[in-house]
Amino acid sequence: MSGSGVTEPPPDLVRHVAGSTGLPPGVAARVVADVAAYFAETVEDYVRRRHTELRRRQVGNAEIWTRVARELAARPVRAPDLSERQLRRIVYG
Repeated sequence: MSGSGVTEPPPDLVRHVAGSTGLPPGVAARVVADVAAYFAETVEDYVRRRHTELRRRQVGNAEIWTRVARELAARPVRAPDLSERQLRRIVYG
Protein backbone atom coordinates (compact mmCIF):
# COMPACT_ATOMS: atom_id res chain seq x y z
CA MET A 1 0.00 0.00 0.00
CA SER A 2 2.79 2.43 0.68
CA GLY A 3 4.04 4.14 -2.42
CA SER A 4 0.56 4.03 -3.97
CA GLY A 5 -0.58 7.19 -2.22
CA VAL A 6 -2.59 5.17 0.31
CA THR A 7 -1.43 5.21 3.88
CA GLU A 8 -0.97 2.06 5.91
CA PRO A 9 -3.92 1.22 8.15
CA PRO A 10 -3.48 2.22 11.80
CA PRO A 11 -1.66 -0.60 13.62
CA ASP A 12 -4.05 -0.44 16.59
CA LEU A 13 -7.03 -0.91 14.29
CA VAL A 14 -5.33 -3.86 12.56
CA ARG A 15 -4.63 -5.42 15.98
CA HIS A 16 -8.24 -4.87 17.02
CA VAL A 17 -9.63 -6.47 13.84
CA ALA A 18 -7.16 -9.35 14.06
CA GLY A 19 -8.00 -9.91 17.75
CA SER A 20 -11.76 -9.67 17.34
CA THR A 21 -11.94 -11.88 14.25
CA GLY A 22 -9.04 -14.30 14.65
CA LEU A 23 -7.64 -13.21 11.29
CA PRO A 24 -3.88 -13.18 10.83
CA PRO A 25 -2.48 -9.60 11.05
CA GLY A 26 -1.69 -9.46 7.31
CA VAL A 27 -5.23 -10.43 6.37
CA ALA A 28 -6.67 -8.03 8.95
CA ALA A 29 -4.56 -5.22 7.46
CA ARG A 30 -5.94 -5.97 3.97
CA VAL A 31 -9.50 -6.02 5.31
CA VAL A 32 -9.03 -2.67 7.03
CA ALA A 33 -7.45 -1.21 3.86
CA ASP A 34 -10.31 -2.53 1.71
CA VAL A 35 -12.95 -1.05 4.02
CA ALA A 36 -11.11 2.29 4.13
CA ALA A 37 -10.89 2.35 0.32
CA TYR A 38 -14.60 1.56 0.04
CA PHE A 39 -15.54 4.51 2.22
CA ALA A 40 -12.99 6.80 0.56
CA GLU A 41 -14.85 6.43 -2.75
CA THR A 42 -16.30 9.77 -3.85
CA VAL A 43 -20.05 10.19 -4.06
CA GLU A 44 -19.77 10.55 -7.83
CA ASP A 45 -17.72 7.36 -8.19
CA TYR A 46 -20.12 5.49 -5.89
CA VAL A 47 -23.17 6.61 -7.91
CA ARG A 48 -21.55 5.65 -11.22
CA ARG A 49 -20.39 2.27 -9.90
CA ARG A 50 -23.77 1.38 -8.38
CA HIS A 51 -25.63 2.52 -11.50
CA THR A 52 -23.46 0.25 -13.64
CA GLU A 53 -23.85 -2.70 -11.24
CA LEU A 54 -27.62 -2.34 -11.06
CA ARG A 55 -28.06 -1.84 -14.83
CA ARG A 56 -26.12 -5.07 -15.38
CA ARG A 57 -28.72 -6.77 -13.18
CA GLN A 58 -31.47 -5.33 -15.40
CA VAL A 59 -32.76 -2.90 -12.75
CA GLY A 60 -34.63 0.06 -14.25
CA ASN A 61 -33.41 3.61 -13.72
CA ALA A 62 -36.44 4.63 -11.62
CA GLU A 63 -35.57 1.91 -9.08
CA ILE A 64 -31.84 2.65 -9.36
CA TRP A 65 -32.21 6.32 -8.39
CA THR A 66 -34.38 5.42 -5.39
CA ARG A 67 -32.05 2.67 -4.27
CA VAL A 68 -28.84 4.70 -4.71
CA ALA A 69 -30.29 7.68 -2.83
CA ARG A 70 -31.31 5.34 0.03
CA GLU A 71 -27.86 3.70 0.07
CA LEU A 72 -26.08 7.06 0.16
CA ALA A 73 -28.22 8.19 3.10
CA ALA A 74 -27.31 5.04 5.04
CA ARG A 75 -23.53 5.25 4.66
CA PRO A 76 -21.61 5.84 7.92
CA VAL A 77 -20.14 9.05 6.54
CA ARG A 78 -23.32 10.45 5.13
CA ALA A 79 -23.31 11.90 1.65
CA PRO A 80 -25.32 15.02 0.91
CA ASP A 81 -28.94 14.46 -0.12
CA LEU A 82 -29.04 14.28 -3.92
CA SER A 83 -32.13 14.57 -6.06
CA GLU A 84 -32.87 12.12 -8.85
CA ARG A 85 -31.81 14.82 -11.32
CA GLN A 86 -28.45 15.26 -9.55
CA LEU A 87 -27.89 11.49 -9.57
CA ARG A 88 -28.69 11.32 -13.30
CA ARG A 89 -26.26 14.18 -13.99
CA ILE A 90 -23.49 12.31 -12.16
CA VAL A 91 -24.01 9.28 -14.39
CA TYR A 92 -24.88 10.91 -17.71
CA GLY A 93 -23.23 14.31 -17.37
